[in-house]
Amino acid sequence: MINQAATPSGTLTVALVGNPNTGKSTLFSALSGVPARIGNYPGVTVEKKVGRYRDSQGEVKLIDLPGTYSLAARTLDEKVSVDVLLGQQSDVEQLDLVVVVVDATNLERNLYLFTQLRQLGIPLLLVLNMWDRAQAEGLSIDLQALSARLGAEIVTSTASRKSGVAEIKQAIRRIARTTYNIPASILSQEVQAEISQLGNWLARDSRGNTQLPPFLVERLIFDLDGVHAAQLAQSCPNLKEQIDASRTRLASCGQRVPACEASSRYAWIRSQLTGIVTRPENAERTISDSIDRLLTHRLWGIAVFIAIMFVVFQAITQGTSWAMEQVTDRLQPGLTHTVDQVLAPGTFRSLINDGIIAGLGAVVVFLPQILMLFFFIGLLEDCGYMARAAFVMDKSMTKLGLSGKSFLPLMSSFACAVPGIMATRVIENRRDRFVTILVAPLMSCSARLPVYMLLIGSFVPNLTWLSGWVGLRGIVLFAMHALGAIVAIPAAWFIKRCFFPGETPPFVMELPSYKIPSPKVVFYRVWERAQAFLSRAGSLIFCTSILVWAAGYFPGDHTRQHAIDNLLESQAQSLSDEQVLALQQEHRQIGSRLIRASLLGRTGIAIEPLVRPLGWDWRIGVGVIASFPAREVIIATLGTIYSLGGDAEEENLQSAIQGARWPDGRPVYTLPVALSIMVFFALCAQCAATLMVIKRETNSWRWPAFTFAYMTGLAYVAALLTYQVANQLM
Repeated sequence: MINQAATPSGTLTVALVGNPNTGKSTLFSALSGVPARIGNYPGVTVEKKVGRYRDSQGEVKLIDLPGTYSLAARTLDEKVSVDVLLGQQSDVEQLDLVVVVVDATNLERNLYLFTQLRQLGIPLLLVLNMWDRAQAEGLSIDLQALSARLGAEIVTSTASRKSGVAEIKQAIRRIARTTYNIPASILSQEVQAEISQLGNWLARDSRGNTQLPPFLVERLIFDLDGVHAAQLAQSCPNLKEQIDASRTRLASCGQRVPACEASSRYAWIRSQLTGIVTRPENAERTISDSIDRLLTHRLWGIAVFIAIMFVVFQAITQGTSWAMEQVTDRLQPGLTHTVDQVLAPGTFRSLINDGIIAGLGAVVVFLPQILMLFFFIGLLEDCGYMARAAFVMDKSMTKLGLSGKSFLPLMSSFACAVPGIMATRVIENRRDRFVTILVAPLMSCSARLPVYMLLIGSFVPNLTWLSGWVGLRGIVLFAMHALGAIVAIPAAWFIKRCFFPGETPPFVMELPSYKIPSPKVVFYRVWERAQAFLSRAGSLIFCTSILVWAAGYFPGDHTRQHAIDNLLESQAQSLSDEQVLALQQEHRQIGSRLIRASLLGRTGIAIEPLVRPLGWDWRIGVGVIASFPAREVIIATLGTIYSLGGDAEEENLQSAIQGARWPDGRPVYTLPVALSIMVFFALCAQCAATLMVIKRETNSWRWPAFTFAYMTGLAYVAALLTYQVANQLM
């Protein structure tokens, strides 16, 4: 019997636990509202989501733990969940209650986690979510009898509709901090005896004199390869021998580990549900079943996936032009005009207009496309389609030596490789996890989108078919995003065979129920991504723009250039058209000479022989070098370079690059050059944050260095071939 200690000021700390796809995060949002505070647990990259709400008795702090099928801590996510539940996570208070969220239509499978949680000594509230779906399927559940058998209060809910939220809040106040009687173990007597014996050895005979809760001792026997066992083995050298001996004794009496745990728990669950849950004898085929026949078909499923991705990229190119025009035609020129009215021509005005506004404006213009991409990703995730896509792609992934579990992290990398790499923690097999990490940066993340959109909008003809629903620009954008995924196939095969050989484990994934996406959840995800993008533009790109401006401005003498600016602004009415044109021409000539003589120009000219085979000039080369910390920086860099280079009269960066010329008058940018640049950025490793996360997830500098080397070399060769072949064909 455990009496939970009260927390001060009536504040409760409550954890939400549940299997993936049970609607736990949706319930978390319904209880606490969005936005929630999101960060990482200390020392690890596991995401920590904390929300709060107030009721008449005080504040309730909610902690949304990572989704897990059991408390077998084989991954960092699961270890953090166990540590929080046991009160061993330093930055989380002792829990007053655990809310266990289960899918009401799949009680037998979902209650497996519940059988483990009931041994922790913490008050439990069992929430049967997706109650509307259970009723639609004709399920009959005697809630009162089930509550009595399980020894826990039960509340039903439909989180997507906020049904049952008030009842859950009332139950949280009613149950928290109550005395909780730990029920008798449902494991066999032989297993219980071995748990007791191993616990006594740890407390008495181990070198570390370790006193562990019975639950963790149980996990050591069943999960020798788990995270806790690996850590404890460092202080207990003979631990593995003790566990092996326990397993041998259990096997000799017919209790083979780890199968005996699952058989015991599922047998107990079935006995508790007998006579409590009844299903219709002749269950009709549901609409979801009919949809799954198409979406999970081995051929049609892949075709549907490709079609959906094609529609997404068509929408990105065709549906955001108006919003982009507002930035390029109104916002950026308006800001520049305002600065011109306030500041006289000079170095400081050049910094504001040519450095900050030109750099940031060139990136912010692509925010509408990025928001559109995140909007579609949010819809597909929330409606339940992404899990189907993983199921369909499992067979293809297996041929690469991976499993379907690698698919979702790779899909997440299309938004950003950082969370995609972090999502690999759900892959138990170390080999598969490392291979997935090393190919995830090949997926075309949102940071590449501004580069694609600038060059596609400038050099790809705006041809459309089917009354404008299908456009060539959308096809090219789709191809650029598909390129990384296509190249990842041989890359994953090569890395797997050379560095991580071994068999691929079987793929098991629960297909969530289809549901109508929650507008609130989708909007929050889009808003969160937009904030992250703008924050990046406001920090890294802001600083880069200033540094690039300074490198392109100094050490030249801009006195005559500023004098021309002042003359054109103060005496424009008294000058003839011929005089204005002559002054503008002189301004461009001075700007071109100064930018080539600057620190930036000298660096670019020095590396130009290396990039000339790709069709690039020194300005593109400098942009690529400057963008190694983050891919999208190239847009800000080019915006600054062309402003300093005397192209201030151009309306925007697109016009500037279209008018760029080699010394002999040939255009710098052609369709082959644009394709070369896009292919390079589709395959290169220009993201410092991604490389840092790879280091943290692999705990070695070897793998980020390998990723940078192979991706950059691959990008250069592919860009070279693209330019040379396209140049011959056009």
